[in-house]
Amino acid sequence: MTVAPIYNLGDFGTNCYILSDGGHAALVDAPFSADVISRRLDSLGLEPEKILMTHGHCDHIEALNGLVKKYGCEVYISDEDLPMLTDSGLCLADYFGAPFEPFYGAKTFSDGDVIILGGADIRVMSTAGHTLGSVSFIADEFIFTGDTLFEGTVGRTDLGGGSFEQLIRSIEKIMKTQKNRIVYAGHGAPTDLRTELRFNPYLRELCDSLGENFIK
Repeated sequence: MTVAPIYNLGDFGTNCYILSDGGHAALVDAPFSADVISRRLDSLGLEPEKILMTHGHCDHIEALNGLVKKYGCEVYISDEDLPMLTDSGLCLADYFGAPFEPFYGAKTFSDGDVIILGGADIRVMSTAGHTLGSVSFIADEFIFTGDTLFEGTVGRTDLGGGSFEQLIRSIEKIMKTQKNRIVYAGHGAPTDLRTELRFNPYLRELCDSLGENFIK
């Protein structure tokens, strides 16, 4: 599987990721502009079959309608965050004064589900905390953490019904996969799990508990 990032889109600086395997493609999140994402897809000669949502906040869903209209791709999100796609209050568009167009027709996935893309498996991992329905996606040596875990920090827990304790439990769940995967987050630069366990200031207690050499 290959990953083509599109970094820092829109006012929120939200990332989008193009995953491809054997000519089959999917997107992780749909921020800002369908036109911008489409241009990158066109440059790669790819058409997405699926859009996989890490969560339902407004800055991650802005391009959904445009992308589905152009490509006819399926959209997947957790059951818990599904209502955010049709409610401008729940997705925080009202809170931030962001543009909003409801999206209908998304399918849902659950913790442990496996999504097939070409010859690759993408595993869904529930990582609640930023929102109640936040998920991460594990594919080969990559993990897409949405707004759960970032380079040097972690996601907010005051805008999505989650809690800091819940978020840390989710990050512990990620770390317990014990493989030093590349972390592609919803905002910011890539990092890796070993680096975050050792040096992320929000994970000091978790590092003390697991040990700084826990990630192989």
